[in-house]
Amino acid sequence: MAVTLDFEKPIAELESKLSELRHLSSNGEVDIAKEVARLQDKAEKLLKKIYQNLTPWQKVQVARHPERPHTSDYIKTLINDFTPLAGDRTFAEDAAIIGGLGKFRGHAVVVMGQEKGKDTELRIKHNFGMPRPEGYRKAARLMQLADRFKLPIITFVDTAGAHPAIEAEERGQSEAIARSLEVSSALQVPIVTTVIGEGGSGGAVALAFANVVMMLEHAIYSVISPEGCASILWRTRDKKEEAAAAQKLTAQDLKEFGIIDTIISEPLGGAQRNHQLTIEAVGDALEKALKPLLYLDGKTIREQRRAKFLAMGRLSPTK
Repeated sequence: MAVTLDFEKPIAELESKLSELRHLSSNGEVDIAKEVARLQDKAEKLLKKIYQNLTPWQKVQVARHPERPHTSDYIKTLINDFTPLAGDRTFAEDAAIIGGLGKFRGHAVVVMGQEKGKDTELRIKHNFGMPRPEGYRKAARLMQLADRFKLPIITFVDTAGAHPAIEAEERGQSEAIARSLEVSSALQVPIVTTVIGEGGSGGAVALAFANVVMMLEHAIYSVISPEGCASILWRTRDKKEEAAAAQKLTAQDLKEFGIIDTIISEPLGGAQRNHQLTIEAVGDALEKALKPLLYLDGKTIREQRRAKFLAMGRLSPTK
C-alpha cells in the first residue's frame, strides 16, 4: 500500500475516486471516460501546485519517503557488472553502507552509498541506513582501492546520520568518520556525490567530500535533523517545522549558498512516484559531472576538491 504524506491527502482522495471510476462502465447518464479525464487533470494540477510550494518541513517528509529509490536501486540500474565488496578488514561488515566495483556507462568505477532497506527485514539488516564505525572504515577502504587502481568514485547519500549507539562510540565512531574524510581529501581520483534522500550530519558528509556534490530536488542535507535541532533550541520536538525552516536544508537553499553544485529535477510528485525517470535523470547528471573530471590529472583533482570545501563558510569582504 502506497504511503501518503499528510499534505498529499487531497491528492490521494482524488486518485481514489479515479481508481473507482476506472472500474465502472459508462451509461447513458454519465460519460465515465470524460469524468476520469476531468478528475485526472484536476489531480495533476493539484499535485503540481502542492509540490511547487512545499515548505522545508514538507521537503523533509518527502526526502524521508520510504518509497523513494534507494542506493540499491541506483546501483542495480546504473552500474553494470557490479561486484559488491564487504568488510572493513578490522572488525566486521556493516550493511548500512553497500559498495563495490562496476561499470558506469562504459567507465570502471567504485560505487558506494547508505542503504536504508525497503521492508522491515531489510531495514533491520541495513540498520535503517545508519552506519557504524566499521561502515565508514569499509568506505575508506574502498576509496583507497579506487585511488590505487585510478578509478572514479560515485557515492549516494541517504542517511539520517551515523548510528547513535554506545557501542558505536566505543568502537570509534567519530574517528571513523574523520578517517573517511581524511582519505577523501587525499585521493587523486574524481569523486561525485548525489544526495538522493536524507543527508544527515557527519554520517552523510563522510561519503560526500566530493569534487561535485549534487542533490535531488526534494532531498535534504543538514548538520542535524529538524527534530534534534528543535530539541536543543526549544527543548521540544514540536518546533521541528520552525527548525527545518531555519536550517536552510533544502537543495535550493544549499545551491544558493554554494554548498552543492547541481540540483537534479524530480518527476512531478517526487522521486517516489517514478523511479525510472528519477534514476535516469541522476545517471545523466552523473555522466555530465564525471566526464570533464576524467581528463584532469590526479593532483588537480585533489586540489580542486580541497579548495571547494575550504571555501565553504568563508565570509566575503564587506563592501
